[in-house]
Amino acid sequence: MPMFIIVVGGGKVGTYLASLLLSEGYQVKVIEMRDEEIPRLQRELPPEVVYHGNGTDPNVLEAAGIRNANVVAAVTGADETNLVVSSLARFEFNVARIIGRVNNPKNAWLYTPEMGVDVALNQADLMARLVAEEMSLGDMMTLLKLRKGQYSLVEEKVHPASIAAGKAVRELNLPAEIVLMAVIRKGELIVPHGDLLLQPADEVLALVHAGRLAQFAAALGRKP
Repeated sequence: MPMFIIVVGGGKVGTYLASLLLSEGYQVKVIEMRDEEIPRLQRELPPEVVYHGNGTDPNVLEAAGIRNANVVAAVTGADETNLVVSSLARFEFNVARIIGRVNNPKNAWLYTPEMGVDVALNQADLMARLVAEEMSLGDMMTLLKLRKGQYSLVEEKVHPASIAAGKAVRELNLPAEIVLMAVIRKGELIVPHGDLLLQPADEVLALVHAGRLAQFAAALGRKP
């Protein structure tokens, strides 16, 4: 049985999220209260996915199937609406996972477990963190974050003047929290082992703990 996700808010964010989830095989229902948005939603999504109603109304949520939902994503353009939906989903219907969209960064402090929110999507905060991370880690590219950001799948190119250039992997003495996954050299994928000599311009993919990102960047990047 596929996971069932209710998306409250059928604007651009909600529509895109629903399309993405449907393409991944999830069961989805989108709740939208604005009359003028329903025809568009029914064109862009399968009509049976769209439910016309107010997502802050418990009767509407129940009619949309919230008692069977595994996840509720409150992604309307109004923070007050998203918080009401989150509280209802958690405390009235005991939904296991609640995701809330933060529209105004000043309201981010309200998106807490006490309000029913497990994950707050704060676009301004995400952008600020990404900019800060890119500035602090040089050329390192973050491909994927895991375990709520505790680990990252990253890609770093070996700089000609780095500590790693010309050295075997084992000589780097990398900690256990840095696991090399692959090396891409001139378009060829190489599975790394202790004797592999890293060459300038090698693209190294690694799974790295958040606390070790700077160490990994320092080993493969330009020497200070």
